[in-house]
Amino acid sequence: QVQLVESGGGLVQPGGSLRLSCAVSRSIFSFRAMGWYRQAPGKQRELVASITKSGATNYADSVKGRFTLSRDNAKNTVALQMNSLKPEDTAVYYCKADSLVSTAVTFWGQGTQVTVSS
Repeated sequence: QVQLVESGGGLVQPGGSLRLSCAVSRSIFSFRAMGWYRQAPGKQRELVASITKSGATNYADSVKGRFTLSRDNAKNTVALQMNSLKPEDTAVYYCKADSLVSTAVTFWGQGTQVTVSS
């Protein structure tokens, strides 16, 4: 059973920073890709940033230049550094891992709330 546990969410003022972390129960190299998604109230879940097993990263246009995804192979964690936060970044942020075995198999964390408000 794969477990993904997010942490680091909270309330921050516009322009502030937060760092989210996703702890994985097994080696992050056992997944085809990992990523961060978010879902705001009344909206669909959307990709924020992702990283493939080979290290290629992809960012949503709305977060390019502000968010940085990184991974710590030794600790089996994937982090999302979020700078210059805006109210529109408010959402529940989820960590996702894609199975190497099947493209149809994905694993999700429980989510962590990020609220950007003054």
